[in-house]
Amino acid sequence: MPKSFNPKKQYPLILFLHGAGERGNDNVSQLFHGSNYFLSYEFRNNFPAIIIFPQCPKKSYWANIKGIPSSKYPTEKNSFSNNLPENSQLSIIENLLTTIESHYKINSNKRYIGGLSMGGMGAFELIARNPNYFAGGVAICGGANPKWSKLFNKTPLWIFHGTNDNVVPAEFSIRMFNAIKKHNPKTKLTLYKGVGHNSWDYALKEPELMSWLFSLNKEKNHP
Repeated sequence: MPKSFNPKKQYPLILFLHGAGERGNDNVSQLFHGSNYFLSYEFRNNFPAIIIFPQCPKKSYWANIKGIPSSKYPTEKNSFSNNLPENSQLSIIENLLTTIESHYKINSNKRYIGGLSMGGMGAFELIARNPNYFAGGVAICGGANPKWSKLFNKTPLWIFHGTNDNVVPAEFSIRMFNAIKKHNPKTKLTLYKGVGHNSWDYALKEPELMSWLFSLNKEKNHP
C-alpha cells in the first residue's frame, strides 16, 4: 500500500507477474525479484501506488505457451497460439483485479502491469485479453505472438531483453516490438548487449522507467 494510505483517495495500481522459478503457494517466493524495488524509499515517495504481486501455482503458467524454441518449436510463432485460448491463471488474476477495485479506489486511467520471464509473457497476454484495461506496461525477457499486436494499440509497453538470454530468446521481444510499434508508436525496446536471462536486474535500474510508466494515462494513450 502507499505510504500514508488514504482510503478516500484514488491511487494508481501496478500488477507485477513473477517468473517460473518463483511459482508455488507460499505467498513469498513471488517477491524474490522486483519487490525491493517497489518497497524502496525512492519509489514509495515518488510514485504512491497499490502494488499487487500474485503467485502462480507450481504446475501452472501465466501464459499459454507451447514451448520455448527447439527442434519442435523453432520460432516464437510456433510457441504461442494465434488466438487467445482460455487461461485459467489469468482468469483468476482478472477476478483478483475486479475484487481489488471493489475494495479500493483505483485510478482507472493509471492501471499498469509488469512482468519478467514467464511473467513478461503473462503481461503480454493479459494486455491482449484486456486491451482497454491497462494504461501501460513493462515486459522483461518475455514474449508473445506478434499476431496479437493490434490489441496493444491503447497500451504502450517498454520491452526489455538481454541479447545473450539462453532461457527466453531475445527474438521474442524484438518481434513483439516490431509488430506492436506499427500500432502503438509509444512502445519502446531496450536490449542489453551481452546480458543473459537476468535482464530484470538492469531494467529495474533504468532511471526513467517509472517516470515513463506513470506518465501514461489511459485517456491519452490513443496513438
